[in-house]
Amino acid sequence: MERKNQYVLITGATSGIGYELAKQFAKNGYDLIMVARDYEELKNRANEFKEYGINAIPISKNLFSQDEAYSLYSELKMNGISPEILVNDAGQGIYGKFQETDIHREIDIVNLNIISVIILTKLFIKDRLPKRSGKILNLASVASKVPGPWHSVYHGTKAFVLSWSEAIREELKDVGITVTALLPGPTDTDFFNKADMNRSKIVEDKDTLASAEEVAIDGYNALMNNEDKVISGLKNKFSVAMSNLSTDSMAAHRMSEMQKPGTEK
Repeated sequence: MERKNQYVLITGATSGIGYELAKQFAKNGYDLIMVARDYEELKNRANEFKEYGINAIPISKNLFSQDEAYSLYSELKMNGISPEILVNDAGQGIYGKFQETDIHREIDIVNLNIISVIILTKLFIKDRLPKRSGKILNLASVASKVPGPWHSVYHGTKAFVLSWSEAIREELKDVGITVTALLPGPTDTDFFNKADMNRSKIVEDKDTLASAEEVAIDGYNALMNNEDKVISGLKNKFSVAMSNLSTDSMAAHRMSEMQKPGTEK
């Protein structure tokens, strides 16, 4: 393995797809700035990745808060660190009908899935523009391509991430900075548990869920190949193709049938 001597800033780095992405970068010789809320877990993961011969810096931040997104970059500046790659992985959802879900939790999710992503990306681009190099990987989702009853705010945030990623990619095309969106489908991570979604039909058969490692490999390769986006998994490519052929209302109904509780008829 050749040491790259370049830092990757990755949010949500201690579990799921974020952890597997961090592992891909570490295996390929990139140093890591790992961000999550749990500092002890971050330290454990950082020590694990140091076995690849790279430097891994754990930074505890709560990205539900705008201030903590700003302070993350202030800390990097103070330490003279300019990440070459930004991976916006951290994200959450909340399950249930919109009229019944907790608005405060939903505002937190918008702050995490959209606001902190915008802030970190803006600061990253401002930092990298004079250097005319950099790569951004944004976690969208196949949820970005279709309305999501029972999971409406999450689907809406990911639709934003995909549209915005494509837009800023076009703006940045002549300045040496690339933007790639990763669109996984249902994946075997703690996401559904955090979203209180374990009663949903979509997670009834765990064997149908993608592995986080497979998704991370797809995302890493797409980023390195400067692709605009990648839909991870053949089944998900087919699902997105089908939704593109149907009306939004038909796609919403089909998604409602997939995501409603297993107890609902």
